[in-house]
Amino acid sequence: MNSSIIAILLLVTFALFIWYILKGGNLMIGFFVMAILWCIIGLIPFNEAINKVFAQPALNYGPTIIYIIFGSWFGRVLVDSGIAPAISEATKSIGKKKPILATILVILVTAFIFISAYGVGSVIAIGVILLPILLSLGLPRDLALTIFSMAIGAPMYINVVLYNQMKAFAPKATYDSKYIMFGICAAVVQLIAIIIFLFFNRKKIDGANADKNLEIIGAEGTDNKVIKVSKLTYIIPILPVAMNMLFKWDAVPALTLASIVAIFSTGQFKNYKKGLKFLNDSIAHAISDIAGLIMFLMSLECFTGAATLNAAKFKPVLAAVLPHQHLILCLALGVLAPLALFRGPLHVWGAGAATAAVLYGTGLFSDNFLLPLLYVPTLMAVSVDITQSWNVWGLDYMKVKSRDFLKYGVPVMWAVSIINEILVYYFFG
Repeated sequence: MNSSIIAILLLVTFALFIWYILKGGNLMIGFFVMAILWCIIGLIPFNEAINKVFAQPALNYGPTIIYIIFGSWFGRVLVDSGIAPAISEATKSIGKKKPILATILVILVTAFIFISAYGVGSVIAIGVILLPILLSLGLPRDLALTIFSMAIGAPMYINVVLYNQMKAFAPKATYDSKYIMFGICAAVVQLIAIIIFLFFNRKKIDGANADKNLEIIGAEGTDNKVIKVSKLTYIIPILPVAMNMLFKWDAVPALTLASIVAIFSTGQFKNYKKGLKFLNDSIAHAISDIAGLIMFLMSLECFTGAATLNAAKFKPVLAAVLPHQHLILCLALGVLAPLALFRGPLHVWGAGAATAAVLYGTGLFSDNFLLPLLYVPTLMAVSVDITQSWNVWGLDYMKVKSRDFLKYGVPVMWAVSIINEILVYYFFG
């Protein structure tokens, strides 16, 4: 079968998949079915599909699952020990009079943390603190989650961990002063857009709904528990990030240390039997919290494996439609940035691997131009895509529907993407 015909069929099934998701379809089942369909349509040999779509991607994702487990455990310890509710209550009292200002502070704190922090574990560890705070200020759950997710995405322009992952698609790109200046400008654009978005939705902030929303996500506060913690424990949530920044610790030992410090500093181990029960209960609760998430990520990895094997088949179609002029290309990728959603043709860790390969293969563009060019739509997906692992966790934790999250986030990030692609041309075109 002609590669162009195969590519068109793959894109048709992809469009149907997006329609299915927007209608509220189950993501785990959807990605698993898509992986099977793309293996069949892409004429991938049976044994190759079994190994490279349904075995290797899932097995290779094992380390990330470990991070998710430890991050979820740390989050559960913070909640059950009383630290998270205490911080939430303290911020709630501070922000009652000026919820907008308090929300902006949370946005800036989130962005500051993720300049260096990265990964699902870090997001969960910080999310279980900051998301209840946003709810306690009166923000609706969907608005709070969207703001938090976009605030994580903004500093990813200068996050060295993610930048080095991007270099796989533009190996000669350099993280130099020129790029850092671009990254800072792009991050600021996104942060300003988030604050403007918050301002336009300020009438939806209602403190009367705070307790109800906190109860829905299981972070009601300490009204029904006699748990008093020292204010010194308020710094424990940033301990994993600090250990990473100061001593380059991996997330697993950093999260483990922080969990142990939280348990002992809140007096949970004053009694050995009660302490052991707290430890066992927090672990069991943490793993049950993320059981569905892990299975979803396995199905997502299967689809990513199928997309990678089919990447070459997109080349004829993409080569025919992609412009070669720098300015036109920047504007095109800005306008078409939503195609990065659902691991689409502008998301480099999805079907966009083919787009990256085509652009790199032309030899018409420098690596220093290609990397930020592709980074912009990819970071749109990182910020508001419901296939991004920590966004999946956020949707589950905050009990938010996918369509509501997309409705809020996509228009904001679309505008950000267009502006930031113009910055790409200004700096590197």
